[in-house]
Amino acid sequence: MHLTYARISKHPYNFRRITGLRLETFEQLVLKVRPLFEELESSKLRHGRMSHLPTLEDKLLCVLMYYRTYISHVFLGYLFNLHNANICRLLRKMEPLLAKKISIKKDRSLTSEKVLRILADVSEQPTQRPTKKQKKSYSGKKKRHTIKTEIVIREDGKILSVSKSHKGRVHDFKIRKGEKLLPKESLKLADSGYQGWQKLQSNVMIPYKKSRKRPLTKEQKEHNRKLSSIRMKVEHKIREIKVFKIRPTAKEVDKESRKG
Repeated sequence: MHLTYARISKHPYNFRRITGLRLETFEQLVLKVRPLFEELESSKLRHGRMSHLPTLEDKLLCVLMYYRTYISHVFLGYLFNLHNANICRLLRKMEPLLAKKISIKKDRSLTSEKVLRILADVSEQPTQRPTKKQKKSYSGKKKRHTIKTEIVIREDGKILSVSKSHKGRVHDFKIRKGEKLLPKESLKLADSGYQGWQKLQSNVMIPYKKSRKRPLTKEQKEHNRKLSSIRMKVEHKIREIKVFKIRPTAKEVDKESRKG
């Protein structure tokens, strides 16, 4: 037994929970995509085997579940009784059709009206020890070889940007300097790894660092405590990214670490 549109459409409430769309919205999407799909099918020089997902509804259901959950192709294949290679081919086939019919707002500007407080943090993913230039990927903080990526997030949890991957030895602030400047008017929060950001931009808040000769005052400790509580939102979002596999897989990270 496997998932089919005929089965799941009998339960509109569950259909929305699984796909993220109301049944009526899904049916409208099918009507929009069908002409493009039929045109694509008619242009084939020859017909191959009968698909295990014979209807357009089943194909779209499979694609939407992938968008909704980002589960692996193997797992999705078990749900729909397909080999993972067929899942991959299905996504390549259907995604261009959906892109023509699903409009996405193009406005991605970060204005002061839209963003009041922005938080930045660097996430590190463990990677295998490279055969060459091992020092470049070694993270002193994690005491192992890693790949670093900066995540910039809004206070309400919306991810604004994700940087390209860097080797573990690259300093957090150096990654920030290589990215676009954030809005001047917004308050920018980060950890102590961003020392020097204040010289690059205004409205930057980072924790005070104590030294042997200069311990932190009560006011500075309170500042650090409040900043830490706000930054926890970034940590939670990074955890979600790792759990739901939005970031690259371990193999992709290792491939990235071997470049250069």
